[in-house]
Amino acid sequence: MIAFTLENIATVTGGTLHGDDQLVDGPVVTDSREAAPGSLYVARVGEHADGHDFAPSAIDNGAVGVLGSRALPGIPTVVVADVQQAFADLARAVVDKAPRLRIVGITGSSGKTSTKDLLAQVLAPVGETVAPVGSYNSEVGVPLTVCRVTSDTRFLVAEMGATNIGNITYLTRIAPPSIGIVLNVGTAHVGEFGSVEAIAQTKGELVEALPTAGLAVLNADDPRVVAMAGRSVARVVTVGRGDDAQVRAVDVVLDEQDRPSFVITGLDGVDRLPVHLGLHGEHQIGNALAVAVAARELGIAPEQIAAGLAGARPVSRWRMEVHQLDRGVTLVNDAYNANPDSMRAALAALQRMGQGRRTIAVLGEMRELGELSRQAHHDVGATAAEFDIGVVMAVGAGAEPIAAAAEAAGVHVERADDVEEAHRMVMQLLAPGDVILLKSSRDSGLRYLGDRITVEQGGFLSEDGSKHA
Repeated sequence: MIAFTLENIATVTGGTLHGDDQLVDGPVVTDSREAAPGSLYVARVGEHADGHDFAPSAIDNGAVGVLGSRALPGIPTVVVADVQQAFADLARAVVDKAPRLRIVGITGSSGKTSTKDLLAQVLAPVGETVAPVGSYNSEVGVPLTVCRVTSDTRFLVAEMGATNIGNITYLTRIAPPSIGIVLNVGTAHVGEFGSVEAIAQTKGELVEALPTAGLAVLNADDPRVVAMAGRSVARVVTVGRGDDAQVRAVDVVLDEQDRPSFVITGLDGVDRLPVHLGLHGEHQIGNALAVAVAARELGIAPEQIAAGLAGARPVSRWRMEVHQLDRGVTLVNDAYNANPDSMRAALAALQRMGQGRRTIAVLGEMRELGELSRQAHHDVGATAAEFDIGVVMAVGAGAEPIAAAAEAAGVHVERADDVEEAHRMVMQLLAPGDVILLKSSRDSGLRYLGDRITVEQGGFLSEDGSKHA
């Protein structure tokens, strides 16, 4: 982080320092266990815990001060009326002290984290790049990411999520982007938003925040995203597979592991740029196109973009992780999140990877779909039949409509009441050469089931959680 004194922090947050002034030159944290020498600990009050109670632990771990809503005996504390707003103000102050910083904002109903990881890997060889850990894309995750910026940071990749109208506007005030990427508008979180139209309204807040000299990168294959062009004063570049996209992917070829090769046309400064992705899934093509346009806008040479895309690998856990296990079994762990669009993309990848082999889809509930939930799960079961998936295993009561629809369409269906039962059933079911997909929303627990099977069947996970194929 760019160094601040506690008095500086009190000034930018409108707070009052209680205790001795200290220099904050370590990481800003909201988890006392992550504090280190020079840290600032942000004491948030949640539904189940009061962060102030953990301040002594943060100090023991090296923190030099606390940002909180009340004074703490013997601990230097910047006291503010609203800790969250003060945290946001501090993060914005970090941005304002980094004049060379270029910020790219990324949003969409799905694919944000994969695209963020991809762009960060393309930019990193050129200059110091800060990107979120995992899916740090909320009112807490964005300032945590921003506070990692140093005086040497050239690029900040900010993933921006939302559960309500106005959320992305709030995040862009913390990390004002000069480039905004909108990937898609789907039904993820529709139960909270109330309608897909409200989701589109919210995602478009990103392009509304761009300056006149900025760039909006929009998915031409999604009508709701293309319609956002009129909401921005920035220049617009559209990307996609269709003929109306300004920057397109043509001559697409997928290998046996569903890794795409294609040619980018229309990219500034080059007529045709061949690209070979190391990532799995045809849906990664759209992500790569958006990354290429953003990177080019930031001055990255076409050949560096192609090399970065080719060398990129999965960074954040449980997103199209492909593991080659004993007996020729391939396991795809894509169970960090799920919505109807990402379910269809994952099942399509399973079909392509499983050519000539038995395919097994272990599917759990998609959360936060509201009134659309039953029909959306039914459609997933129908999609499994459309893609001729060999076996569908539905895990949990919420996935029952998947099972019912797949079974009605003639797919072999297994039902598991919970993750533990699913583990027993998978172990009995797996045969040499199978390709197995695990896909669900995060809280359905299938990501950990995928890890367990991977280790038990001859794969391994590194200490930092990265995947190995």
